[in-house]
Amino acid sequence: MGPRHVVSAWGKILLGRTPTLSIEITRECPLRCPGCYAYGDEHLGGGVTLRDVSDFRGQALVDGILSLVDRHRPLHVSLVGGEPLVRFRELDRVLPLLAARGVHTQVVTSAVRPLPLGWRDIPRLNISVSVDGLPAEHDVRRAPATYDRILKHIEGHTVTIHCTVTRQQVQRDGYLAEFIDFWSARPSVKRIWMSLYTPQVGEESAERLRHADRDRAVAELLTLRRRYPKLDIPESAIRAYARPPENPESCIFARVTKTVSADLTSAVTPCQFGGRPDCASCGCMASAALAAVGHHRLLGLVPVSAVFDASLRVGAAVNRLRRLQGASVPGRPEVDRAVGPVSPAPET
Repeated sequence: MGPRHVVSAWGKILLGRTPTLSIEITRECPLRCPGCYAYGDEHLGGGVTLRDVSDFRGQALVDGILSLVDRHRPLHVSLVGGEPLVRFRELDRVLPLLAARGVHTQVVTSAVRPLPLGWRDIPRLNISVSVDGLPAEHDVRRAPATYDRILKHIEGHTVTIHCTVTRQQVQRDGYLAEFIDFWSARPSVKRIWMSLYTPQVGEESAERLRHADRDRAVAELLTLRRRYPKLDIPESAIRAYARPPENPESCIFARVTKTVSADLTSAVTPCQFGGRPDCASCGCMASAALAAVGHHRLLGLVPVSAVFDASLRVGAAVNRLRRLQGASVPGRPEVDRAVGPVSPAPET
């Protein structure tokens, strides 16, 4: 993120808009990964899970995504799932249209099926492939999206590899180094991102990092980023893993990102994890990166987070004024409503 992007995002905030939009474009996924937050019982607030919502197909999905983007006018859009490649035909149509709007787009996938070769030429597109550790662990957790398939399906592309560090990984000496070394050697890999596993409140699972595990992961990543140029995480962001935001209200990423579920209406709150994320154990890389920005002091005096808070208050006031103006004009829709009248298309 360069200075131009920071200024653009700041302008969006002052106008009461959300710089980042994340859309769960489908409820479907052929994987059953342990610890997947998207399918947790509390992801959508309880009672309804991602698998229960109605989702869209065909032109209805394309129109729905574009409607959300045109309404919220984000700088960056993440298309997630479920597994987005379940809707690869729709993505084939919508990705060039997002690029034409000047939107930076990220598709988060397991690479369970081949990536269309035409995507290589789409500007401002990042394909982030989720890999859960080395083959012995990943191939069990993420079958059928095994290493063999990923390597075959990303051939000819330039992708980002994203790994969420779990307790099982840090318990073995040299595990993270071996993982980063393997993917750094692949020509198709442009960069490597590493998050830490984020649990829900009260969760006790094999993936959850203990305090000592977290400290060890931070220390290893600080060392490894100097050895492997493709490990694309600033030192300040890695250090931010050691002191994550205390709650969603303190998390810059949560406050500048709107996440919408597969019905293109339901908001996922308080952040992309949904449910009740344990913020004290947060390992979200985007949250850490923006927290690091927030800790920075302008001219050595004023924290960026203070400027951000003031800007959000201005944006909230602008939104209130916009809603009042909208209410005074008959037939004019409120800005913050989700997608308009779009009906799920029949399955094809």
